Amino acid sequence: MSKTEIKTIGLIGSGHIGGTVARLSVAAGYDVVLSNSRGPETLADLVRELGPRARAATAVEAATAGDLVVVTVPLRAYRSVPAPPLAGKVVIDTNNYYPGRDGSFAELDNGSATVSGLLQAHLGTAHVVKGFNNIYFKHLLALARPAGAADRSALPIASDDAAAKATVAAFLDRIGYDTVDAGGLAESWRFERDMPAYGSPYASRAPRAQTQGFPDEAEPAAAAVIRALLAAAKRPAAQS
Repeated sequence: MSKTEIKTIGLIGSGHIGGTVARLSVAAGYDVVLSNSRGPETLADLVRELGPRARAATAVEAATAGDLVVVTVPLRAYRSVPAPPLAGKVVIDTNNYYPGRDGSFAELDNGSATVSGLLQAHLGTAHVVKGFNNIYFKHLLALARPAGAADRSALPIASDDAAAKATVAAFLDRIGYDTVDAGGLAESWRFERDMPAYGSPYASRAPRAQTQGFPDEAEPAAAAVIRALLAAAKRPAAQS
C-alpha cells in the first residue's frame, strides 16, 4: 500500500458514531464528505453545523472522495458498501454484531469469521482496520485530548495490514486519541460487544445520567488499561 496524505475523510454512514467522527475530524483540520442510506439532503443540518469543511454526498461519492474512509453502517447492510471506489484505500470499520438488529450470521455465531473480516472479504483490496466500535459516541466526543495530555484515552485497532494500522493510528492521534494495536482482524473480537474493552472502560464510575446502556459521563482509559482488557478477553463458545 502506497502512503497517501490524508486530507479528506469519507463517511459511509453518518449516525451517532459517524457524526461524532466527522465532528472530531473537522476540529482537527480535515475535510469530511458525509453520506447515509437516506440521501445527501437528509444531512443538511449536520453539514451546516460542521461548516465549510463538510459536504454531503452519496456513498459512492464519499468513498471516492475520502483519502481515509469510515464505514459505519449496520452489519446487516455491509454488502451495500461500494467496493470499487474503496479499492486500495484504508477503511475503518466501526461495526458490531447485534443479532436482534442484524439477523443471524452463522460464521459469526460459530467463530469462523469476525465482523471486520466479513467487510474485508466484501471489499477485496481495501485495507480494513477495525476501530471506533468499542466506545459510546458521547464518550468518543468527550474524551478527545491533545497529544501528551495526562488524561488521554486510547482506542484499540486491528488489521491485517501494518501500514493501514499506522495510517489509522496517525489519524486517531490527530483527532485526540492514543492507539493500542490488538493484532490482525482475527483478533478483533477482543474489543467487540460484551468483551471487557467494549464500552465500559470509558464510562464514568459515578454516572448521573444513562443512555443506551452506558452513562453519559465519560472517564479516560489509558493505553495500559485497554491493553490489559484486550488480554483478559475470552472468546465465547461457538453457537450451533
